[in-house]
Amino acid sequence: MRLLVVGLWTCALLAQPRYDLVLKGGHVIDPKNRIDAVRDVAISGGRIARVAERIDAAEARQTVDVSGLYVTPGLIDIHVHVFRKGRPAEQSVDPDAFTFRTGVTTVADAGTCGWKDFPDFRDRIIKPAKTRVLAFLNIVGAGMGTGHEDDPAEMDADAAARMAKANPDIVVGFKSAHYKGEGWPAIDGAVKAGNLTKLPVMVDFGTITPERRINTLLLDKLRPGDIYTHCYSGHREEVLENGKLNPVLPAARKRGIIFDVGFGAGSFYWYVAVPAYQAGFAPDSISTDLHTHSMNAGMKDMDNVMTEILSLGSSLADVIRMSTWAPAQEIHHKELGNLDVGSDADVAVLLVEKGKFGLLDSAGARRPGTERIRCELTLRSGQVVWDMEGRAAKDWRSFEYKKGPYFK
Repeated sequence: MRLLVVGLWTCALLAQPRYDLVLKGGHVIDPKNRIDAVRDVAISGGRIARVAERIDAAEARQTVDVSGLYVTPGLIDIHVHVFRKGRPAEQSVDPDAFTFRTGVTTVADAGTCGWKDFPDFRDRIIKPAKTRVLAFLNIVGAGMGTGHEDDPAEMDADAAARMAKANPDIVVGFKSAHYKGEGWPAIDGAVKAGNLTKLPVMVDFGTITPERRINTLLLDKLRPGDIYTHCYSGHREEVLENGKLNPVLPAARKRGIIFDVGFGAGSFYWYVAVPAYQAGFAPDSISTDLHTHSMNAGMKDMDNVMTEILSLGSSLADVIRMSTWAPAQEIHHKELGNLDVGSDADVAVLLVEKGKFGLLDSAGARRPGTERIRCELTLRSGQVVWDMEGRAAKDWRSFEYKKGPYFK
């Protein structure tokens, strides 16, 4: 009798599906693992369980047909503004409202807060969010939009470093932004904090002056691994008066400076991006500079920015790399941006549409494109959090509705 019970129990275990979900028939692009081919992706317990040419549908509780689509790691946007402070006319947005619908599963707030208000950001915004929210701390202790961005007295590198060390799971670096005063206190302070923590600095260079030039910033002040965002802005002589790319940009890249898009409401222009591509200068990473002004202008969202970089001549595989594995490395989180077995099952399923499309820069200037990236399905830790066409949903005729009065 005991043998019979054990045998039945063993058979029941063997009959259990191995996987919670299998994405079947999609073209997987996983730059870290050098996969660029049709593969099935299995997920179990919120983690990637297997990536293979064929996974039997019978091994999964649910199978989602993604043939004709591209399956990638969850997208990483390292320049957003998602710390809503409750002040009038602020530009930050709620993170979950503008991430999953574009395949983004991880964002890094780029300096909206400094060390003084980081605890509020962490407890009120980051912890409740379903999106993975990381942060570059502003070297200005009070953060952005407080009227202190030109005040050297607010730039306490030691205090910023202490806060970063106390929150290593969230803080990924430091931000210098919008400084237009004298000298280099914002850059020097951010770099000092970076040296104290071995974390990168992201720079929105602000206003250039005869003393403070892009050449000095990129060749003398920043360290290898530091990030120059808004790389196609044109505000800091990224292109010269003759319309050619400033040679300091490729020179800085050779010494390890990273160039990030940071599209924003006023930081991406065709007259800069086109000459840069003609000179062979593509970005290292793609980011949006998401805020209330940019999302309703030329930037729109992460998928649109990826589309614009695709239109300039980068391959789809490169665009995916710039949006996944590259930013993961830049922020020192190599557990992200890949489909490693055992990693969090953060996955984007993308459609690349063919046609005639109009693509806008930050000034509203139009340039034509023939492809457009659109997110169809997003998984965060194995859970479906965005499903454009209901690919992972049951047909309504077999759906188990919760019937009854809405109010009780």
